[in-house]
Amino acid sequence: QLHLVESGGGLVQPGGSLRLSCAASGFTLDSAAIGWFRQAPGKEHEGISCITSDNNTYYADSVKGRFTISRDNAKNTVYLQMNSLKPEDTAVYSCAAGPPQASCSNVPYAYWGQGTQVTVSS
Repeated sequence: QLHLVESGGGLVQPGGSLRLSCAASGFTLDSAAIGWFRQAPGKEHEGISCITSDNNTYYADSVKGRFTISRDNAKNTVYLQMNSLKPEDTAVYSCAAGPPQASCSNVPYAYWGQGTQVTVSS
């Protein structure tokens, strides 16, 4: 079976950092595009980052310069390093997998993780 499991969420102070993990099973990440999404109460479901099997990346303007997405094929895991966190980053973060593509445009994500809560508060 194909699964994605997120971990690494929690409570952090403004300006702090967290690293989220998206661990894949049933397939290898070098044959997939992986996206990170988030949703907070009253806000739209937002695609914030993506990485292709060739390490092409995408970042939403809201996180560009603060978040970094990366892959570790040996661990079959995608990471989202989140720095300079702001209260508005508070949300449930989910990862999703789709077929390999040259870019992160219009990825037909087919598999989703369960989500992990990130809370940024003092």
